[in-house]
Amino acid sequence: MTPQISSLLVANRGEIAVRIFRTARDLGLATVAVHSDPDADALHVRAADAAVRLPGAAPADTYLRGDLVIKAALAAGADAVHPGYGFLSENADFARQVQDSGLTWIGPPPEAIEAMASKTRAKDLMRAAGVPLLDPVDPATATPADLPLLLKAAAGGGGRGMRVVRALDGLKEALHAASAEAASAFGDGEVFAEPYVERGRHVEVQILADAHGTVWALGTRDCSLQRRHQKVIEEAPAPGLPDTLRESLHAAAVAAARAVSYRGAGTVEFLVTTDGRPYFLEMNTRLQVEHPVTEAVFGLDLVALQLRVAEGGALPPEPPEPTGHAVEARLYAEDPAQDWRPQTGVLHTLDIPGRVRVDTGFADGDTVGIHYDPMLAKVVAHAPTRAEAVRALAHALAGARIHGLTTNRALLVGSLRHPEFTAAQLDTGFYERHLGALTETTPDAGTAALAAALAEAAPAPGASLAARLGGWRNLRSQPQTRRYTTAGAEYEVQYHPVDHPGVRVLSAERHLVTLEVDGIRRVFHVKRNSNSTEVYVDSPLGAHTLTPVPRFPDPQDRTEPGSLLAPMPGTVVRVAEGLAPGSPVTAGQPLLWLEAMKMEHRILAPASGTLTALHAVTGQQVEYGALLAVVQEEPQS
Repeated sequence: MTPQISSLLVANRGEIAVRIFRTARDLGLATVAVHSDPDADALHVRAADAAVRLPGAAPADTYLRGDLVIKAALAAGADAVHPGYGFLSENADFARQVQDSGLTWIGPPPEAIEAMASKTRAKDLMRAAGVPLLDPVDPATATPADLPLLLKAAAGGGGRGMRVVRALDGLKEALHAASAEAASAFGDGEVFAEPYVERGRHVEVQILADAHGTVWALGTRDCSLQRRHQKVIEEAPAPGLPDTLRESLHAAAVAAARAVSYRGAGTVEFLVTTDGRPYFLEMNTRLQVEHPVTEAVFGLDLVALQLRVAEGGALPPEPPEPTGHAVEARLYAEDPAQDWRPQTGVLHTLDIPGRVRVDTGFADGDTVGIHYDPMLAKVVAHAPTRAEAVRALAHALAGARIHGLTTNRALLVGSLRHPEFTAAQLDTGFYERHLGALTETTPDAGTAALAAALAEAAPAPGASLAARLGGWRNLRSQPQTRRYTTAGAEYEVQYHPVDHPGVRVLSAERHLVTLEVDGIRRVFHVKRNSNSTEVYVDSPLGAHTLTPVPRFPDPQDRTEPGSLLAPMPGTVVRVAEGLAPGSPVTAGQPLLWLEAMKMEHRILAPASGTLTALHAVTGQQVEYGALLAVVQEEPQS
């Protein structure tokens, strides 16, 4: 008989660790966190009853060290380990080691993890179980008729080791790149190829199984809106599926679970073509990032049920009936307009209003570092209908105050309000078609700059009468002037205390400015942190981060023309084969690959010419702005 759990260690970090601790606390369990050195004061550490240090910073030295995690659990008196998602969550050897140490494993049997760990082996297993599959393609014999192809890592997930190939002459390089990325991320460079389905939908089924033969299919989720093959917006149930297709997906997911004697929570993922044919993609033998939408629709706590199943408890014969619709958006510290470049730094403010669920691993003042995923939070809205849930989520995100880092918030709001999304016309090519329009600079930055300037000129609360008069003392012929930059553009604001073209100043305080713009009253919230130069302006017109331009700017060092600088701190994971000083290069040619925050970024030649310097080497840690290489552009004829 499985003993009852009294103390739970979460072998993870960030929002999923905080979320699991919340349920554990509700169930009366003691909680234990583990943390790397950069995470010593992270929210998940502060949320736990006890915490154990994993010395180091990189995941390979900390959260991926199963031996250290088990040692921490035993030292802290935990009797169970929950892996969350990512890191060691789908590592069969780790699951066995947890059990061999006398600890309860909150997950499926190691044999089930092992069976599904390789996508190629999992497909063979599913084919035998009668689950529909896409036929594999041998890259060595691929022809133009097989294009486009999708290359996928056999191990792992999260979009790592995936490439779309549309021309045969790029297949060899894509195979090499996908294999190298997979080996770096999962320790396994095996890659396979299958047909790439244009405008397909990513639909998945949440399953939950106990040790007594009961398997629940907890509805469908649509996760089609993705960037770099990683999900951005998810919802439950998947809209617009015919009942027959929904039932066949449920049946296939249950068959997949029974084929490996599954136990616990898992997800079976499918690709649904435009004509409604489903194909098995993979089975994730863990909790998914998007599990909250299923929890909202079914009124369940999946972590609590995981714990019940791990203790040997039985599920009721049938799950509860679903109600309403739920939508989740992943808020990332990244710049979608700059190739989804991840951002690092201090998160000064994270305030998301409205009747929404917010799962986060950060609080005001926390630092977002370079070593881990750039997701700041998951925001979930649940309502009786899809339209209401989508509207509520968009409204909450639009009204959020997020200061200190560039995020994908505006992209999320634009996506949720896009006609294709509101009409449930979903497919994985959404951002390929609409990214440019969704990342256009908002046209009202000038009004935000005016509000920032008025707030800056406003006297501090409690200032003397002379100071208050002095703050506004200027001649109509000599207006006050302020300059700000935002999104690469510079705005010069000239203003009188009470008179601006098309604008009436109704009130101006240090943190709150009320303007009447073209006859419409608008309230602008203005915030400037003492340890930051940026000014943050939030209003119904949008959110803007403004950088004041100094009146007498300091001279800046100029870099040599053609210099390639690191766009972010990270690790050089690869240098183009044969690249050395003196090598000829062409514009747009990938020269280096830089890994930061679980994503790989290509450093491209800025122009055709000759590589005159190469300072980067594989495995090197580089800081933001570090000189990586120099390309001397060939003279124009």
